[in-house]
Amino acid sequence: MSLVLLSVGIVGLLVLRVPVAFSFLGPSLAYMILTGQSLGLSLRLITNATASFPLLAVPLFILLGAIANHAGIADRLFDFALAVLGRVRGSLGYVSVGVSVGFSWMSGSAVADAAALGKVQLPAMERNGYSRRFGLGVTGAAALIAPVMPPSIPAVIYAGLAAVSTGGLFAASVMPALLMALGLCVAVFVLVRRQPDIVRTEFRWSRVAETGKRVVGPLGAPVIILGGILSGWFTPTEAASVGVAYMLLLGFAYRTVHVRDLPKILVETVITTAAIMLIVSSASLLGWILARERVPQELSELVLGVTSDATMFMVLTALLMLLLGTVIDATAVLVLVVPILLPISARFDVDPIVLGVLVIVSLMIGLLTPPVGTVLYILASVAGTRVGEVFRGVLPFLAPLVVVLVLVIAFPDAVLYLPEVLGL
Repeated sequence: MSLVLLSVGIVGLLVLRVPVAFSFLGPSLAYMILTGQSLGLSLRLITNATASFPLLAVPLFILLGAIANHAGIADRLFDFALAVLGRVRGSLGYVSVGVSVGFSWMSGSAVADAAALGKVQLPAMERNGYSRRFGLGVTGAAALIAPVMPPSIPAVIYAGLAAVSTGGLFAASVMPALLMALGLCVAVFVLVRRQPDIVRTEFRWSRVAETGKRVVGPLGAPVIILGGILSGWFTPTEAASVGVAYMLLLGFAYRTVHVRDLPKILVETVITTAAIMLIVSSASLLGWILARERVPQELSELVLGVTSDATMFMVLTALLMLLLGTVIDATAVLVLVVPILLPISARFDVDPIVLGVLVIVSLMIGLLTPPVGTVLYILASVAGTRVGEVFRGVLPFLAPLVVVLVLVIAFPDAVLYLPEVLGL
């Protein structure tokens, strides 16, 4: 009965649009009091949840993305990609995907990607004859590459929870992220054929050379960060620190970041980090309660009673993540669900890294689906339009993302190929 009341309290607060962290924290503390548990225990569980060395990389990667955003890196990538692809029909659609791939190596966040690139790409698309829905759709869908492609903030959180190699999870995420980009390019190819008024730009080698010089520096960031992690030179936390220093040097060299900008950048980083850590803490307390109530064991028996096939387990996991991702913040779902899924996946012999890729890709699709759909709200704010309009634009681009999810389920060994080659 106490678990039922806890669930009702959480759902009720979420329906009232109370922030996820407080929707979890309030009913969880009430449970602890009503069941005679110590509030001191609650405090220890909340604080211990964030006392993790792997999680130290989260604020550093957030800081890296904030500096890259303020340094105008997105603008430089956009100009170069447009110079290369300008003559191609639907070029701005491909540019949107390509720039998202490039920017994802520095941001690790779909929200940062959508905010930074939306301001650049959406006005350019409207000026060149693209429909608003198409622009919103491709920008929103391409933003999902960032939290899948390393350095991925959700991957750092998952690795800390699952006690797996962050570098291994980063390596495993590269192929799904590239497949997402390829699938979105196919969708762009199909959709632009229905838009005859699209304007193309003239191709000039001089423009390619000029804009190419401006992206040499930014493209050094993924070489340092990913190369350092995947080669074993840096831990993810160390790589994030080096990446922050490198991006600061670029910002100062380009004179797009000044000393007076640093307080604003740091405040932005602290606010984002605090929101994530508050969710991690509250979800950890709720996870302890669920473990005390033997929810993982009950779910394990339930799933084993439904199927004994590993592929079917992965399908059920993906469906659960897609559903939860539509109503709860992805960070909260990770902290809450991963400790429950790990022992179940072990009984199906599903590798925890494969499970991580599956969970992350599934949850990120939730960023494009209402009622939570954070990316939808960001783009609606940037474009000055309704969330429903953004969602209608995004709908055609959900298909290739779901196809990638299906491929992860169908070919789990392919996900592990790169980590095995790199010895991670």
